[in-house]
Amino acid sequence: MRLKPLPLLVTAALAALGSLPLRAHCDALDGPVVVAARQALAKADVNPVLAWVKAEDEAQIRAAFARTLKVGALGAEAKELAEAWFFETLVRVHRAGEGAPYTGLKPAGGDFGPAIPAADKALVSGDLKPVYDLMHGVLKPGLDARFKKARTTREQPPADVAARRQSVAAYVDFLHYVDGVHRAAAGGSHAEAGEAESHHQH
Repeated sequence: MRLKPLPLLVTAALAALGSLPLRAHCDALDGPVVVAARQALAKADVNPVLAWVKAEDEAQIRAAFARTLKVGALGAEAKELAEAWFFETLVRVHRAGEGAPYTGLKPAGGDFGPAIPAADKALVSGDLKPVYDLMHGVLKPGLDARFKKARTTREQPPADVAARRQSVAAYVDFLHYVDGVHRAAAGGSHAEAGEAESHHQH
């Protein structure tokens, strides 16, 4: 048995978030990247956006920023078009730096599920407890259910192949869940997970 590198909990959590993970948060018109861009343009200071791109992409963003300010000075319509172009350029470069595709800017006010708003709110308030409670509320039911099923099907007669298959399936599901959650919490990459999982055999 090989444990899947993609955590089952993370898969379920992303589905619960309406397939809008953190990367989509950065793609939104009210997301942190565009918010930083608006602040930078309002002050004519590129520095607020540079942290959102890799050092090797800084020159490209500086040039795009200068071009946006220059074109924006031609009038209100030109300013609107130039700023929209800069937002797209900045987000695209930011996404490329994360190794992710750019799929366009998302409208403001999107539903990012409970996790991202809770995390943002915790950073503002300094209180992490609501995030702990949220994560515990997601983890506990899944862990409890898989543990109970694996325990209740653990001892099956060797001759009852169908029952043994159910036992193995419950065992595998429980281990995948625990291992996947642990890897996600520990911050390990999928590649690291794939390398480390080879010793788990059944």
